[in-house]
Amino acid sequence: MARLQYPCVLFQSQRRMDDYNSRDMQYGDLTAQQLKTHFGLRYISDQVDPYTLTKTSALNRPQSMFSGSRVTSTKITVQECAQILFDEFRDLSRVFSIYGPYRHEIGKMINHMQHGNGTAYSSAQLNMALKEHVLRDTTENSTLLGIKKVLGDKIDWGKSIYPAHEKDEFRKEISFGKLPKFDRFQDKLNGMSITVHDTWATHITLKSLQVEGDRYRAFVHYKVQDHFGLDIHDISKFKFKQFHFFRIWFLLQRYNKFGFKPFITNMEATVEVNGDRNETEI
Repeated sequence: MARLQYPCVLFQSQRRMDDYNSRDMQYGDLTAQQLKTHFGLRYISDQVDPYTLTKTSALNRPQSMFSGSRVTSTKITVQECAQILFDEFRDLSRVFSIYGPYRHEIGKMINHMQHGNGTAYSSAQLNMALKEHVLRDTTENSTLLGIKKVLGDKIDWGKSIYPAHEKDEFRKEISFGKLPKFDRFQDKLNGMSITVHDTWATHITLKSLQVEGDRYRAFVHYKVQDHFGLDIHDISKFKFKQFHFFRIWFLLQRYNKFGFKPFITNMEATVEVNGDRNETEI
């Protein structure tokens, strides 16, 4: 009986890694008329009008209680307008990232959109968030618990190996589970829902497996990619369009006067799994 060779890819999602042709990776492809007419994005910011490239400010006139305020407009350059919008973008992000070790990631990712020119993004904090998510998922849909189930069921304990012909059992079990996504309630407060939320592609690899007696020890590697970008379906949803945060994001990315590039977010984590014939534990 042939043993499984390591590292061994257990699962690959249907959507591929490094997909720069997806709808949310488009940029600089829409005119002002399209943004205003097709998507209803007429009002974008409290500080600037990106269509006329003017900065607005209200000047109070305290000498008269009846005079109210006077709004003035100042012409600005495309670069000045983009800087103001990015500053507002960062400021508005705070409401989506209130507490926890990952709350600063959204600011870093906005900075990367502004200055990174579409290069991929990764960070130790995102890797830590992924590892924590995988380890703490104890639901019946947990992919890691599914992998443990297959190991416990299919290891040939007499030969102390995992049989190569049983490899597809991992893919079947993982397919029934829920891949790591940051859509839990706590993710709406700790910043992960706004930085990642859903994920684009996932690869899960069994890096090594040791079987001794009635126990095993395995290392499982998760590689996950997401896209920091918006597509037209995102901005067409009221739950996104109602927030200036997403209106500014979409405009900075898709307006042909700006065209700031979205980017791929890389996350990876290796977790240790231990178990035996009768009972498994992470």
